[in-house]
Amino acid sequence: MTDALSTDRFVSTATIATVEPARIIARLCKHWGHKFAVSYDDTQGRIELPLGLCLLTAGDGHLTARLHGVSGADMARFEQAVAEHAQRMARGESYAWHWQREPA
Repeated sequence: MTDALSTDRFVSTATIATVEPARIIARLCKHWGHKFAVSYDDTQGRIELPLGLCLLTAGDGHLTARLHGVSGADMARFEQAVAEHAQRMARGESYAWHWQREPA
């Protein structure tokens, strides 16, 4: 049985607490920039991944990730990939991701 959230277009958003949101954006974009189209500055990042578009926004003490899945994207896999890669970029921080999905 296929999960409806995995077969339809969805947007998933999560915000994590971090002392270095701009650094996480830069590191994620540089990391994925070797394979995928990226753009970023000190306050935002854009990564075009096979599962969809990842938009990152830095705030005061937090980072927000907004994922726009392509049609048929496995959103759970997309969320996990972004969370795991962001955690690898951390310096001694642990992130708690609480994704909220909505129809695109």
